[in-house]
Order: sequence, then structure tokens, then C-alpha cells
Amino acid sequence: MSMTTKNYPAASEYAPYYGRYVSLVPEGDILETLARQLDASLAVLRGIDEAKAGHRYAPDKWSIKELVGHIIDTERIFAYRAMRFARGDVTELPGFEQDDYVRNAAFDACPFDELVREFELVRGANLLMFKHLDEAAWQRRGVASSAEVTVRALAFIMAGHERHHIEILKTRYL
Repeated sequence: MSMTTKNYPAASEYAPYYGRYVSLVPEGDILETLARQLDASLAVLRGIDEAKAGHRYAPDKWSIKELVGHIIDTERIFAYRAMRFARGDVTELPGFEQDDYVRNAAFDACPFDELVREFELVRGANLLMFKHLDEAAWQRRGVASSAEVTVRALAFIMAGHERHHIEILKTRYL
């Protein structure tokens, strides 16, 4: 456990919008948090059958499949940003429109167990990437969505984003 991975990022390491996600991350090493979170989320997701996975809690809201697909897409985007910045790439990266991504992904046509497996694999790959970063890489910065962000902050944002959506799943869908 390094000092970089066990300390919260400073507010100067991410845009104010992402503070809502960072604040959801419990104290402790972010790598351990991401790993524990994966196990807890998989336990919830594996309790949902295919019929329930198409459920929407309101007509204009995502289905459970779409929600999980959104978590996967966003996790990939945050990880891609983290990898680029960790490697010293200072190219500014654009934002993305989550509703367009979900609308164009056809998640409802995917078997739910495959979406759950995809989330498991994406998070596992991201954990390995983060695990192999050195101290300097964790502190590197880049610009994404027109705001500066550190690699460390991206790991915390990833964890908070996932926690936010799993809580929505538990409280509004299940």
C-alpha cells in the first residue's frame, strides 16, 4: 500500500463535479477498495435474473442492463484516461455523452450474465493496470472533459461512480 493510493486526492486533483463521486469512496487504499467493491457488486448483480434485468423503475429511465452497461462504459473511459495520463500523454481528452453511449450500445439485447462478466473483466483489468503504476504515475495530470485530473483522482472517481450506480440499483430497481 503506497501513500499515494491510500490518501484521498485533493480537491485540486479533479473537477468539482466529480467531488460527489470521490466523497462516496471509503477511507483506505483505493486498490483494496476497488477490489472489495468488485466482489460486493458482483454479489448484487449475480442475484438479478435475465427477466428482471430488463426492468426500468420509470419509463424514461435506463433498464438494469443499460445501467450496468453504463458502468462498464464509464469505467473503460476513466481507465483509458488514467492510462494515457499515467504514461505522460498530455493530449487533452474529450468528454462523452452518457445517454448517447447507452442509446447506441443495445445493452438490452445482451444477455445479462455476459454484461456482469464484462464488468468483472473490465474492473479486473483496471485493477491490474493501477496495481502496476509507480508513485510518479499516480500523480500525473491530464485534461479530460475540459478539466485537469490526476490519475489517482480517476481511480477514486471510478470507485465512487460505480458505488453511486450500485446504490441506485439497490434503492430504485431492486
